[in-house]
Amino acid sequence: MTITGAKPSGRLPKSERRVQVLAAAQEVFVAVGYHAAGMDDISDRAGVSKPVLYQHFPSKLDLYLALLDAGIEELHAAYTAGMRSTSDNKTRVQRAVQAYFEFVEDPQGAHRLVFESDLINEPAVRERVDRADLAVAQAIAQVITEDTGLSAQQALLLGSGMLGMSQVAARRWLRHARTEISRAEAAELIASLGWRGISGFPLSHPPEG
Repeated sequence: MTITGAKPSGRLPKSERRVQVLAAAQEVFVAVGYHAAGMDDISDRAGVSKPVLYQHFPSKLDLYLALLDAGIEELHAAYTAGMRSTSDNKTRVQRAVQAYFEFVEDPQGAHRLVFESDLINEPAVRERVDRADLAVAQAIAQVITEDTGLSAQQALLLGSGMLGMSQVAARRWLRHARTEISRAEAAELIASLGWRGISGFPLSHPPEG
């Protein structure tokens, strides 16, 4: 996530202070997780007092959700831009997968909040992550429907499979393979695997149900 923290200095406009607080909070949450993070830690990292911190965010959960929303919005913008940048469906799938690999490689670590949250059982967090997953799966499903003639539910199931494959593969690449396989090569491998499977369904494939 492209939240860049400013070093604590003087009096900042409210909007800049908010960005500074978010950047500090993201560093703390990514480093230690939601449950171990304290508002004292975040205020110290941001260089603000706790009263100032609470002026921006009434609770630690509100602060976490703001970061989660920003991370999801960034991922959504990346894959949407990739899907809209071409009319070739194979390239669309490639760019959707590339968006996930780029997202997990971001040194700010927003993917940890979106995909690996230790707060995933919190209803507000779960609802946001599920909604984000559905939006991506639906975008991929639209491409599948155009290319195969499968029903909406069939295409959505395949789109969800592509999504899960991209998420898991991208995170594994980040932890275990990035020194041996470039991000571009890794994304191409997964996109090729997904597309070869999808392209096996002919356009005349009869919809079911």
